Amino acid sequence: MPLTPETEAIIDRALAEDLQGGDVTTSALIPDGLMGRARFVAEEGGVLAGLDVALAVFRRVNQDVETHVDLPEGAGIEPGVTIGSVVGQLSVILSAERTSLNFVRRLSGIATETSRYVREIEGYDARILDTRKTTPGLRTLEKQAVAAGGGVNHRRNLGDGVLIKDNHIDALRAQGATLADVVRKARANAPHTLKIEVEVEDLAQVEEALEAGADILLLDNMAISEMATAVGLAKGKALTEASGRMSLENVREVAAAGVDLISVGALTHSSRALDIGLELTG
Repeated sequence: MPLTPETEAIIDRALAEDLQGGDVTTSALIPDGLMGRARFVAEEGGVLAGLDVALAVFRRVNQDVETHVDLPEGAGIEPGVTIGSVVGQLSVILSAERTSLNFVRRLSGIATETSRYVREIEGYDARILDTRKTTPGLRTLEKQAVAAGGGVNHRRNLGDGVLIKDNHIDALRAQGATLADVVRKARANAPHTLKIEVEVEDLAQVEEALEAGADILLLDNMAISEMATAVGLAKGKALTEASGRMSLENVREVAAAGVDLISVGALTHSSRALDIGLELTG
């Protein structure tokens, strides 16, 4: 898969962290020109993401390195399976190893966690969304990992859609505006191509936002029973998105309340890296 300039820049920054002073250990031990081969191997089961980025790390260090993909993005992996390989100068393989693994382990961890949430709500119409709670500078890659795990991307940046949060509302309430006023102001001033989503905390706000013409209601930290009532009020008028303290323990119950969308910040801010290693094979 061709890399975008953004991804290349991310890789270059990551390499600079490790190689700005060179690799003194490899330089002291490994002769120039010595060739080697290595394979990426899964040490535990999960969902693969970011292998293309991991392999590109080696090619950014030396364009003559050959890389091979054994399993595609989003594939399920089992312990012991080979997911990709690299052939080239052994010094390049050793110097780029950690940076490469950091990418594929981090992104596969996100994809794996996302897949757990997606499986947990099977049988319901709700979709699992990510948030903007991402690692600074890695949002594009982390959102790609969410998609590899079966999730759906929410806004990539603040220009992707209107999302009126509690602080927006509080700022304008201090000037005498109601929630309905805030929604109507956003409708009047935002580009006509964008949906208007508004955070609501109780049923009174749900009714006020619907009356003002909101397209999506962000149901913030609502009890399940209240959430189900909000879904009934919004039916045919607006989409509903559940948010706030979502976990594998409660997400199925939330989906059963009938919401259209469930946003889970933990997909990107708390996922554990998947255990993937790089083994020399020759």
